[in-house]
Amino acid sequence: MPEFRTIDAGKARLRVAVEGEGPLVLMVHGFPESWYSWRHQIGPIAQAGFTAAAIDVRGYGGSDKPKAVADYSMEQLTGDVAGVAKALQPGAPAILIGHDWGAPIVWNTALSRPEAIRAVAGLSVPFSGVPGRPFTEIFKEAFTDKGHFFYQAWFQEVGPPEAEAEKDVRDFLRKFYFGIAGEAPDGSWPVKKHGASMLEGMKDPGVFPAWLTAADLDYYVGEFERSGFFGPISRYRNHERDFAWLQAFKGRKLEMPTLLIGGDRDPAFNGFGRIPDPAAMMRQHVTDLRAVHILPGCGHWTQQERPAETTGFLLDWLKGL
Repeated sequence: MPEFRTIDAGKARLRVAVEGEGPLVLMVHGFPESWYSWRHQIGPIAQAGFTAAAIDVRGYGGSDKPKAVADYSMEQLTGDVAGVAKALQPGAPAILIGHDWGAPIVWNTALSRPEAIRAVAGLSVPFSGVPGRPFTEIFKEAFTDKGHFFYQAWFQEVGPPEAEAEKDVRDFLRKFYFGIAGEAPDGSWPVKKHGASMLEGMKDPGVFPAWLTAADLDYYVGEFERSGFFGPISRYRNHERDFAWLQAFKGRKLEMPTLLIGGDRDPAFNGFGRIPDPAAMMRQHVTDLRAVHILPGCGHWTQQERPAETTGFLLDWLKGL
């Protein structure tokens, strides 16, 4: 097990799992996860000669849990990542890796603070540049206005989503994790009408795929039973705030080495069908895309579903920096 440290990032105190010595590689998880989602990568990255560190994003696990929706804006979360990086490796730029929401967090940390970031990798969510409009407008047009359910629309109102998830955390996590896993059959992430709740129509697999063991699930359940879901879900309530903040960086590209890894059964990898070629889109916004790896049959939980392949791609990239 790595060593746990509580790091003052400036505006929040974050729990960080740390192992190894050498250049800093800081890993950022997504929803609904934890530092633990990097459990397969921390050891090998440390053994390769790096300081491997994985945070609990604010609102999760052992990190601070502020009470306001605005506390979970992209501006705040990128500040946390930069603050942890500076505390762990003062005076030298860090290497960042993010998955799911962690990918936009690390992409935008690099975008807003290029001098502090040596290289950046994203899993599941490609970098799409500074947005031209808030994502709420996009999903309203594509889903809500047509009467279709979209999970991020369900997450907008404070209260009902938290109540649904917290009523039975194990049930929520099992269904959410399985619904966009590579092994999930079609229909596991059901098509339904706007106004439905997140869990309506979602299936429990009975026997979960081997990549998430009973002990793994127990760990996640314990973390969310303690932390609740307000902070994690509030990330989705900041699209307009994020849009306004990011406009200051319009026209800027990522010029440090970048890497993209995704699964071909991951709906987030192609923006729920909005991005026909994630690699081509990335190349419009980055100048040094070292590689794009697409894992056949892999769903959304990239580094957990395919730990050996994902770790291998990350190590190859890290050694080439």
